[in-house]
Amino acid sequence: MKAAMPFTKVIIDITGDSEESALSITRAPFPVAMWDVGQCDPKKCSGRKLSRHGLIRPLRLGQRFGGVVLTPVGEKCISPSDRTIISAHGLAVVDCSWAKIDETPFTQMKSTHCRLLPFLVAANPINYGRPCQLSCVEALAAALHITGFKQEAELYLSKFKWGSSFITLNHTMLDVYAACQGDSSTVVAAQNKYLEEARLEKESRYRGKYNRNKVFCQVWWLSIIT
Repeated sequence: MKAAMPFTKVIIDITGDSEESALSITRAPFPVAMWDVGQCDPKKCSGRKLSRHGLIRPLRLGQRFGGVVLTPVGEKCISPSDRTIISAHGLAVVDCSWAKIDETPFTQMKSTHCRLLPFLVAANPINYGRPCQLSCVEALAAALHITGFKQEAELYLSKFKWGSSFITLNHTMLDVYAACQGDSSTVVAAQNKYLEEARLEKESRYRGKYNRNKVFCQVWWLSIIT
C-alpha cells in the first residue's frame, strides 16, 4: 500500500555558482548515481553539474541499481532505517520532469529499494518556496540528511550558491524526519503531524487577524455614529 501523500518528487533541475566551504570530506563513501532521461535543460540540470564535479555517475536505462532510488513511482517513504542500504549499496535519483512524467520510462530503471521523499520545500531559484518541487541535488541532500549522512548532504549542496538555503528552509522538518525511529511509516506520521500543526497555526493566525479587524471596524463605526 502506498504511503499517505503529499510526498516530494524530483523535477527539472537548476544549477548555480558554487557555495563551497571547508568540508572534511570530498566525496560520499558509497555510490551516488542518476538516471538522466534528458527531459530538462542541460545547462540548468543540477544532476549534470554534480556529474561534472565527479560526485554522481550516470546510469543507463535498463541498468539495475542495488541501493536506494529516489523516484516518483516509489511506494515507501525514505526513512533513517534506509541508512544501512545506502551505506552498503548507495543512493540514486531519477532526473525527470513533472511536465513529462507520463513519458518517463520508469520500468527501465531497476531497483528493489524505490523511495519517495516526505514533505519539503524547494530552495532552488526556479521553484523557491514551493512545496515538493525539488531539484536532483535537493532530493539527494534530503535523503542523505534523513539517513544520517549530514556531511555528505552539505558536500552536495555546497556546489550551488543557493545550496545552504535548502537546509535553512527545511531544517526543522529534516531533523524531525531524521529523528524518527522505525520504518517509513514513522516518517509519514511525522510528516502528517507537522502539516496538521502548520495548518492549525495558520488558521489560528487567520482567526487572530480576523478578530483584530472586526474590533477595528466596530470601533471605527462607533466613532462615526457618536
